Amino acid sequence: MLNFREIISVSLILFSVIDILGSIPIVIDLRKKAGHIQSEKATLVAGIIMIAFLYLGESILKLFGIDVESFAIAGALIMFILGMEMVLGLQFFRADTEEAGSASIVPLAFPLIAGAGTMTTLVSLKAAYEGPNILVGILLNLVFVYVVLKTSRWLERKIGNAGFNVLRKVFGIILLAIAIKLFKTNILA
Repeated sequence: MLNFREIISVSLILFSVIDILGSIPIVIDLRKKAGHIQSEKATLVAGIIMIAFLYLGESILKLFGIDVESFAIAGALIMFILGMEMVLGLQFFRADTEEAGSASIVPLAFPLIAGAGTMTTLVSLKAAYEGPNILVGILLNLVFVYVVLKTSRWLERKIGNAGFNVLRKVFGIILLAIAIKLFKTNILA
């Protein structure tokens, strides 16, 4: 059964990890290099990756002999580092933006939208939330990602760099708090 509170929590967590608003400068740079970004294709591929990892992630972990709690702790650490990046303006993880030929898939769909942080977060979320609520959270984020990709030029003009920096820092703090909560929950499990 769908739980509105869980859907909102999952949606906010994924929104913070995916950080599509903070990625708009990268999206704009990719548009300049590639000439065109296929928003539909990037959103669809990212969605397939996220949904596949939501349902197959635990099986993949079992294949390597890793329990969900350990992966959730690793995910919490990655989310913590991503939050630190957002708040402090540092960059620990670097996306390879040199490949212009298939920019809608690499690096936009993967790893920018559905990267290691997103996949780790999905498995971590599965340890704390119900699957259907996570699925709805993924779909809501994909709709938002699609809208942002389609309107990135307009958003750049309206909000500006200062506005994006404020949004990035706010969601960075939220992500830090969520990472600490996930760490505490899974370390005691």
